[in-house]
Amino acid sequence: MSKRSLSKLLALLFSFAMIAAACGSDSSSDDDSSSDTTEGDGGGDTDADDTDDTIAEAGEEAEGDVDTEVVENEGERVYGGDIAVGLEAEAVGLRPWEDSCSSPCYNIMVTLYDKLMEQTVDGQYEPFLLESISSNEDFTEWVGVLRPGVVFHNGTPLTAQTLADMFPIQQTGAASAGPVTAANLAGVEATGELEVTYTLSQPNSAFPATLARAGVGMPFDPEAAAADPDGYSTNPIGTGPFMIESRDLDNETVVVRNPDYWGVDPDGNQLPFLDSISFRPIPDEGTRLDAVLSGTVDAMQTLRQGTIRDARAARDGGDDIALLEFQGNNVGGGQFNTLVPPYDDVRVRRGLTHMNSQENVIEALGGTGISLPGTQWFSPDSPWYSEKVAAAWPQFDFELGVSTLQEYVDDPERSDGKAVGEPIDVELSCPPDPTLIAAMQVLEQTWSASGLVNVELTNYDQQTHINYALGAENGFVGEHGAHCWRWSSEDDPSVGLTQGLAPPTAEIAEAAGIPDVVSPLNFANYFDGEVFGAAVASTQTADFDERYALFESIMLKIAEDVPIWYSGHTATAFVTAPDVQGLIGWHTPSGELGIGIPNVEGRWAEVWLAG
Repeated sequence: MSKRSLSKLLALLFSFAMIAAACGSDSSSDDDSSSDTTEGDGGGDTDADDTDDTIAEAGEEAEGDVDTEVVENEGERVYGGDIAVGLEAEAVGLRPWEDSCSSPCYNIMVTLYDKLMEQTVDGQYEPFLLESISSNEDFTEWVGVLRPGVVFHNGTPLTAQTLADMFPIQQTGAASAGPVTAANLAGVEATGELEVTYTLSQPNSAFPATLARAGVGMPFDPEAAAADPDGYSTNPIGTGPFMIESRDLDNETVVVRNPDYWGVDPDGNQLPFLDSISFRPIPDEGTRLDAVLSGTVDAMQTLRQGTIRDARAARDGGDDIALLEFQGNNVGGGQFNTLVPPYDDVRVRRGLTHMNSQENVIEALGGTGISLPGTQWFSPDSPWYSEKVAAAWPQFDFELGVSTLQEYVDDPERSDGKAVGEPIDVELSCPPDPTLIAAMQVLEQTWSASGLVNVELTNYDQQTHINYALGAENGFVGEHGAHCWRWSSEDDPSVGLTQGLAPPTAEIAEAAGIPDVVSPLNFANYFDGEVFGAAVASTQTADFDERYALFESIMLKIAEDVPIWYSGHTATAFVTAPDVQGLIGWHTPSGELGIGIPNVEGRWAEVWLAG
């Protein structure tokens, strides 16, 4: 998307007039995928001039980066049929306000819950459960009008009062409190039967983006949620196209057609088309792909380059499958827990980052020729991408990494309390996928080759991995050390940045003079007042150039302080049987094509089985 088209997008998005339409992570976790590990360039030296040659310019793509075009679906829609979908992990909880949610979870949740807003193929935000939304001049008040006749699965009508009654629950929810704070959302009031008024404590020009994600934007039945919050996870009640039939944790979650669903496709056909969907967690990448190839499941999702490479080979070798691919702003790598020694010292973070051979890590993940090395939250084809940031990112330079880390090791006041000259201890953690482990082994080998780092490799299943970083039982500080992770998406950048850069603890918030602004979603526990201020400032203007400069300043500061490190931009895909149709060509109620499948989050209402 060009800067000109995005400026037009923002003008439309943030116009003060009503957005009339018929309707319309975490950052999650882990890294990427596949291939055998080769030893990193442990003892080599990389000249700065050489590394500059590898920096991607704006608009550049990796040779094998193939995005499946979002186009209108062809063929006659057919009602009926059941499909099974293989997911990379179990969705431990299905409560939008409480349960942390990554790609597997979202695939289930969007069948059960509708969102207030959605994105179109052009990245614009359109009303979905809302019929319209508008703001006052300074973006501190947003008025939305719900579409009539929408009911929850239990028959309860969706009204403006529903949204108002949800708000107290969202204010304290583990998954929603951060988005509420980041959006500056101070109050939700029913100002009519279907009219809801959102009052913000500060301007937020990007507020519609908040209504397009689970924490604030997925309506649930507040009375049922308050009566039995734990039971809501296994018996969720939404307004979505499917309803829960059964939930066998770690085995299968089955959703069935909602006969009273309000939605229709552009031709007026009642949605959804399928009778049921069975979601099955299959953590092993090879097993999940084999399940599609053997017909055990009809579709699978993956965020691993190596699996995409294997699926392409299977397709080109004659297997009758379809690949729906997408590679956008989502970027993999890792994060340092900046509140825990020795990661609280920038010399340690910079030294380890200089010893991160991105090309070798990407090779271990199976992404050579598919993914470019990452230098920021934005891919080179994003309008937010900055070549200035790309040039500022600490490139692989083993000797510079060693000398930088040596300064810390030789410091008698080093924060980890060890004696001068002793190696630092690093816990390097990632989910137990073989390709992720291979990628972490590249880092382990390179860091260990310095003679200054003792690396302990640990792994946990994906949900434990997320919770380990979340640290709910430790004041949301987290006990992790160096933790593989992902950032960014096609959402408005302010959504992730305001949540990910807000004060991570009440003590830090108090010291910064913003005592009520605390985000459990700041997984790196990194806080800089100017950086967070820039993230907030990006929500107070709709001008593209102003917002671009603010996001660039944030990325430059991250390149300087390196609370995170990058491997490469994340290729993602659905692999499906050929008769599974309609997954990528879904629509908003206005008839506009939806954004497609970023983060391999499917919209399943318009999926059908071809005869």
